[in-house]
Amino acid sequence: MTNPMAIIILAAGEGTRMRSTLPKVLHPVCGKSMIGHAIDAARALSPANIMVVTSPAQESVREYVAGFDGHVTTCIQKKPQGTGDAVRAGLEGLADFGGPVVIAYGDMPLITPAVLKAVFDALPKSGDGLSVLGFQVTGDHAYGRLVQEPDGALARIVEARDASEYERAITLCNSGLMAASSAALLSQLVARLDTDNAKGEYYLTDVIGLARTDNLPCAVAIGDGETLMGVNSRAELAVAERVMQTRLRTQAMDKGATLIDPSTVWFSHDTMLGRDVVVGPNVWFGPNVVIADNVEIRPNCHIEGASVGEGAIIGPFARLRPGADVRENAHIGNFVEIKAALIEPGAKINHLSYIGDARVGADTNIGAGTITCNYDGYNKFKTDIGAGVFVGSNTAMVAPVVVHDGAVIGAGSVVTSDVPKDALYVSRGDEKIKPGGGAIYRDKKSGKKD
Repeated sequence: MTNPMAIIILAAGEGTRMRSTLPKVLHPVCGKSMIGHAIDAARALSPANIMVVTSPAQESVREYVAGFDGHVTTCIQKKPQGTGDAVRAGLEGLADFGGPVVIAYGDMPLITPAVLKAVFDALPKSGDGLSVLGFQVTGDHAYGRLVQEPDGALARIVEARDASEYERAITLCNSGLMAASSAALLSQLVARLDTDNAKGEYYLTDVIGLARTDNLPCAVAIGDGETLMGVNSRAELAVAERVMQTRLRTQAMDKGATLIDPSTVWFSHDTMLGRDVVVGPNVWFGPNVVIADNVEIRPNCHIEGASVGEGAIIGPFARLRPGADVRENAHIGNFVEIKAALIEPGAKINHLSYIGDARVGADTNIGAGTITCNYDGYNKFKTDIGAGVFVGSNTAMVAPVVVHDGAVIGAGSVVTSDVPKDALYVSRGDEKIKPGGGAIYRDKKSGKKD
């Protein structure tokens, strides 16, 4: 059910401290952009509208946002004139919306739906008013301070660089998240902002003082600082990654997975692990990975864009690339790479092999050093290996080729034609043995003479 609210996500900041050609909000945390995390948190509340405010140069951000389903749109803040001006641009994009509005930020990847709901729920119920989400911070920092009335109501927000010595000692600080009881109210307050401050910008925080001048109630909700962390540098991006990884590891274990050394397992935002999955140390999950129940993933594996069926064993030192589909009770062993291939139930590929653009049938055994030669320099071709096939070590299968059920491929073969059902295929060069030839070769290379 759609909630009668709009959420404006401010994402127009230049992010100069990132030292990057990529817009700040597109930098990833756990495989998803920061703005993607913020949009997901907003969408979880089913708002009527989500408006993302961008700068004129952020075409890539607008293209990214266009990939989201639902009522997610963008608008442009024409000049970088502060958060107040950015909200004004967002409100212009919501010109036909009259309900309550929540303000969020595209560089807060750790934000949760619960936090957005908290600032919304704190809105005064009696009529027009505002709410702000605060959190506790001690020590020297650059957050704005929340100055409260004796009854706990919010009197004003003071930016750090404009704060007095008394105000800088306040530990309740501004997260930036704000809600207004109506878009019309917020528009009226934003229209009255001025640039009489240290940065010469339109501060969104000044709407609190304007609201109090109009005798409008302003409430405070409290959140935790970690969830409300904004990212402005590569160092802060790394902190956000660490926090998100801790969340994902905890969630995986809470749902029934065993992580032998949790701090060395790295997840993507969408990694799905079934029950009784065991993950060894130093395993990396890229985006779009689904692991079924009772799977064992041994140490030092790299898995991305892949699915693994129940009871399978992966690794150690295995790599599953996008399109790898490993079915029930299959074994993928050490230094095996699978790409865009279906590995059917019970198949075993245990050592030093590459299987790409292929099908490996049920209960087939692939010997060490086997590769599918799927690329001729111009096009990709498929190798189709049936059920119950035995492939000897160091076999090269030159696609396109079909090995039918029950066939046996001799070690060292180069398979260039289809192999019939239950056939034996051996393809090797003629053996040549020259008695004493090894000694002659060594003498020649070492410079010895007869």
